[in-house]
Amino acid sequence: MKEVILTSEGYKKLQQEIDHLRGDKRREVAERIRVAREFGDIAENAEYDDAKNEQAMLEHKIAQLEERLLSARVITKKEILKDAVSIGSHVRLRDMQANKTFEYHIVGSAEANPAENKLSNESPVGKAIMGKKKGEVVEVTAPRGALKFKIMEIKAA
Repeated sequence: MKEVILTSEGYKKLQQEIDHLRGDKRREVAERIRVAREFGDIAENAEYDDAKNEQAMLEHKIAQLEERLLSARVITKKEILKDAVSIGSHVRLRDMQANKTFEYHIVGSAEANPAENKLSNESPVGKAIMGKKKGEVVEVTAPRGALKFKIMEIKAA
């Protein structure tokens, strides 16, 4: 089983999601099944089948998340480097061609979310900047050609 690297924030979020699914969501699905049973013959009851399918998918998702939690390793504050990019770092990068600046929080792949500027350490840009220091320029091979980024700032989370 692959080790899942999480920040403490990501670990808490995962734990909350599991708690929500085990509690509120399970009760909600159980109620749907109970109501669907009241419609009569289970053999020809689409609502019942749908609710049972939802229950199966929910239990599968809970099992997946629990497995992820079991194989999780939380990055401690001591492991976050202050002078080089590591998981847990907040990094400001400048795209040298477009002359635009981007800020990212470097996280493990399980936590990555581009919409929240959470960049995976396994993504092309993440891999390229890991271990690099402020002021260094890295080249990233992207589908539309090579991109160059300068590391402007590194902050520990």
